[in-house]
Amino acid sequence: MTSPAFLKPARAVTPMAFVRAIVKGYERYGIDPAEALKAAQITPRELARPGARVTAAQFEALSEHAMQELDDEALGWFSRRLPWGSYGMLCRASLSSPDLGVAIKRWCRHHRLLTEDIGLALEVTGGVATLRIAENRPLDEAFREFCLVTSLRFMHGYMCWAIDSRISLRSATFPFAAPPHRDAYAPMFTPEVRFEAPQATISFDERYLALPLQRDERALRAMLKRALPLTILQYRRDRLLGQRVRELLRSRAGEATTAEALATLLNVSGRTLHRQLHEEGTSLQVLKNEVRHEMAVEQLRRTNRPIKQVALSVGFRNEKSFSRAFLQWTGHAPRDFRALGL
Repeated sequence: MTSPAFLKPARAVTPMAFVRAIVKGYERYGIDPAEALKAAQITPRELARPGARVTAAQFEALSEHAMQELDDEALGWFSRRLPWGSYGMLCRASLSSPDLGVAIKRWCRHHRLLTEDIGLALEVTGGVATLRIAENRPLDEAFREFCLVTSLRFMHGYMCWAIDSRISLRSATFPFAAPPHRDAYAPMFTPEVRFEAPQATISFDERYLALPLQRDERALRAMLKRALPLTILQYRRDRLLGQRVRELLRSRAGEATTAEALATLLNVSGRTLHRQLHEEGTSLQVLKNEVRHEMAVEQLRRTNRPIKQVALSVGFRNEKSFSRAFLQWTGHAPRDFRALGL
């Protein structure tokens, strides 16, 4: 997990509320959390400070120490312990799946063997896949937010790792009021977060479910040595990014007018957008040209709109620049292309 596949935040962004939830887990088991806090370099004064944050490295150190010391990977959330290695078992049970959809279904099914306090389920409707958490018994309010957030983040992180791709979320919902640290939810999930919803959920493009798993047992063993970044850090590369860029350029052309605007719609930075497209062997300009070409051909074949209107509708400022680009794409001027019925 030391691979650059994960984006590492340079500042403290994890809410201290999650640290306090881990301390509550220590209280439940009657164990002093002092050593765990020391390992994470979190002082009692910082722990008590409202609005405080910790870095990903601090939270990883605290969580790993606590899970091993308490021998509970659920950190006190559930009515029974999840001994050290429980989530590794879930990862291993899903690893032989032919694609991500099967892996998620196996994860949900095997999770019931660990605890019946919550249930995980995958639903697919209208091209959108949604992972839901059903609370089968009331969770202690001291743990509820942390439990639901971490369960979804770990599942999401494992999914990204398994297919070696960022899975960009369309939305996330939570069944509690917006906390004071609600701003931390956008970097953890997506800006499209809704609170006071019926259930905790994350939703994403159904097409990710068809992607094959890219990992083997050796990679799993390496990941499990440092699995916690899956719950803390965002995966970088998105294997569907090029397709999603094309779709936005077609369906939301009025909004996706610049790289910055497009990056905002995709919930990534402009720099990340350009870098990922470069890693895919393409660029934003290439994708723009492809989409403009496709849309222009469609309109010239299926409509009688004047060439000037076609030019404007596909993103050109005037007919002259459009005609020059169309000639480069097809070897024909737009009027000739239409007249020849190509």
